[in-house]
Amino acid sequence: MGYDDLLRSGRIRAEAVSRQEVTRALELAERDLRTARELAARERDWAFAIGYNAVLQACRAYMFAKGYRPASTESHRNTLAFMRAVLADEEARIVSYFDRMRRKRHQAVYDQAGTITETELEGFLPKAERFVQFIVSELTSQK
Repeated sequence: MGYDDLLRSGRIRAEAVSRQEVTRALELAERDLRTARELAARERDWAFAIGYNAVLQACRAYMFAKGYRPASTESHRNTLAFMRAVLADEEARIVSYFDRMRRKRHQAVYDQAGTITETELEGFLPKAERFVQFIVSELTSQK
């Protein structure tokens, strides 16, 4: 689904967003990555959820910088759909991975504690860190 389809269906909307809001979302992403790393040895579920939030905040920053916001309903899903629509193939594939992790995070936070394994977290956090750095780099180079 292209971002034109997302606009037409109301899943995203065009909106001017301040540079300050973009910067704030990036700051949250970086804060959440630090927190996820700190919690990884003690609280895998929360470290995973916070790492996922770092990815989400980076995606929101990118979306804001492009002049869009997700609809308030299913905002995580819509944000990731936007990112898949606008990024190149390799980056879009990693966003698809993060969409699967969105569902896993939901399960860990709302349904059943202890669902995130050490192996899952060890695989997830480096991907989250690389992706956030990719977004920071993209947005910094566009200033």
